[in-house]
Amino acid sequence: MVNVIVVFPKIEEAKSVKNLLIRNGISVTKVCTTGSQAAQAADACDDGVIICGYKFSDMMYTDLESYIPKYFDMIVLSSRKNYEEVRDSGVVCISMPVKSADFVNTVSLTIENLLWERKKRKSQPKERTEEEKKVIKAAKLKLMNDYEYDEQGAHRYLQKKSMDHGINIVEMAYMILNNTDSF
Repeated sequence: MVNVIVVFPKIEEAKSVKNLLIRNGISVTKVCTTGSQAAQAADACDDGVIICGYKFSDMMYTDLESYIPKYFDMIVLSSRKNYEEVRDSGVVCISMPVKSADFVNTVSLTIENLLWERKKRKSQPKERTEEEKKVIKAAKLKLMNDYEYDEQGAHRYLQKKSMDHGINIVEMAYMILNNTDSF
């Protein structure tokens, strides 16, 4: 599920957009009337889409964009007068008035893109810290000295034992170094 936050200065507008999205199968996480409420709601989420107007009582859409986490996208509903400015800022902009179907399609495509980016992000291996690399190397050296493994064999042993125990390889390396595993 992707978090969708709707932000408009008038609660009636925000609820109207929320209801349109819900009728079209898109769930809405939060409805807000100020940029600070939206920023707070976004901070509580990993990623999502903010659908908003051009200006709120406490800030402009550009301010809100600078406060939200980096994995959030923004769709601004704007008058024709402000359309060029918003579009040139790199934010997705929809000029008002807009057809409901076009609006819902834009939101759906944005959500699909976020889901694809999320999947891509999660498939990338996590970079190990220098300390973790040193612990793994020390455990491999211990295995090489104590059991005459070559480096590849020691690494495979660490991987297999970590999978057998259901823990990550760094934890297994600590266990080997501390002799807390009856490997």
